[in-house]
Amino acid sequence: MMKPSTKITSIIITCALLLVGCNNENNKTAKEVSNINKEFLNDLKHRTFNFFWDIMDGNTWQIPDRYPTESFTSVAATGFGLTSYLVGIKNNYITREEGAKRVLETLKWLKNSKQGPDASEVTGYKGFYYHFLTYNQGVRYKNVELSTIDTAWLIAGILACQTFFDENNEQEQQIRELADFLYKRVDWNWAMDGHEVMTMGWHPESGFINAKYIGYSEAMMLVILGLASPTHPIPDSTWSAWCNTYIWKNFHGYKYINFEPLFGHQYSHMYIDFRGIQDNFMKDKGIDYFENSRRATLANRNYCIENPQNFNAYSDSIWGLSACDGPADTVMLINDNKVQFFSYRARGASVRYIDDDGTIAPTAAGGSIPFAPEECINALVAMKNTYGKKVYGKYGFKDAFNPTFISPKTPSGWFDSDYLGIDQGPILIQLENYQSGFIWDLMKKNKYIITGLKKAGFKGGWLDSSE
Repeated sequence: MMKPSTKITSIIITCALLLVGCNNENNKTAKEVSNINKEFLNDLKHRTFNFFWDIMDGNTWQIPDRYPTESFTSVAATGFGLTSYLVGIKNNYITREEGAKRVLETLKWLKNSKQGPDASEVTGYKGFYYHFLTYNQGVRYKNVELSTIDTAWLIAGILACQTFFDENNEQEQQIRELADFLYKRVDWNWAMDGHEVMTMGWHPESGFINAKYIGYSEAMMLVILGLASPTHPIPDSTWSAWCNTYIWKNFHGYKYINFEPLFGHQYSHMYIDFRGIQDNFMKDKGIDYFENSRRATLANRNYCIENPQNFNAYSDSIWGLSACDGPADTVMLINDNKVQFFSYRARGASVRYIDDDGTIAPTAAGGSIPFAPEECINALVAMKNTYGKKVYGKYGFKDAFNPTFISPKTPSGWFDSDYLGIDQGPILIQLENYQSGFIWDLMKKNKYIITGLKKAGFKGGWLDSSE
């Protein structure tokens, strides 16, 4: 018979061994989950790349605004598409030759397409392009505006290609020369219209629209490109004038520069690695813009967790408000409350206002993966596991879904049938940045990006050691 002390010791050892066994099992499970997530992310990346590669308009080389609904092409989506081709080359989805050919044809078409002050049958004016272009002909769609920000995303994709295709052959040399031409042709200063900050657009029928870029938004890239222009630069004071319109407030547990939809905290970060570099505003706050986007992402998630309007499905793993499609422009009675639902809308939440009708956009979490990887990846996995083919298909995530919008036609809630180019881009590019830093590292070598950042007053980190 064992002595009591020996028996106690034996029990302790046995329990310890059991705990070790449990911990090993937990570690194994965590590893398996990690591998599953890795497989999912790689699948998501490849499917999302295929969206840009497969559905390009063969007559104009432009990327459609959405698919499978046929509407028009989008110059911003084309910029993201140009960038996606580089991701495709890096991941061996396509060859370098295939990517170079597609890029070269796109840039040739952009250069040769008609520009001018006319209201129709043109693609743009003064180097800018109209927000949407028609299929096949590639001219102004109806009466859309000449868009400064959408042109900026087109140029960002063009400059990414300029930097990537650096080999000494005729095809890649042409790409670099065309990229330079297209960037230098844009008259950024004209679009200031004499103001301290950039205008959002122009109509040939009525001139510049009243809206301007004030308050933090995705327009960081727009201003940086304007500052760096060797041909039509905007005033050096533009950056500080823009920063003076920021709203620095606490929202749902985080103090940051408020802007409602998450795309505003993502788009410029697709191309520029803001980690460790600061302008005067961020230096004063003691953080950088990357940290600002992390806080914005987590505040957006916290708002959805609180779910003040009691929408269906919102949780710590089903969340994310950004610009996206929606179920309909209508009012319905939900939980004894009248709820205004919308179709396409820039949904979001901040101290300024809240625009929320229960619609979740996967790009909200997908485009923020580098900022909060655990929370964002868990959200994407949860969306796919919960709703399956309703949200995840041939080209990755459908644009949006709304489990609260229940009607005779949508008894299980509303699920989009379309993929949107401007929401696919952030998922693909930011996922690649999270995994490899590929686009960030590429743009650190582009002389125009470096010039623009330095003229805006950025210092520190990788920028101080750049040529």
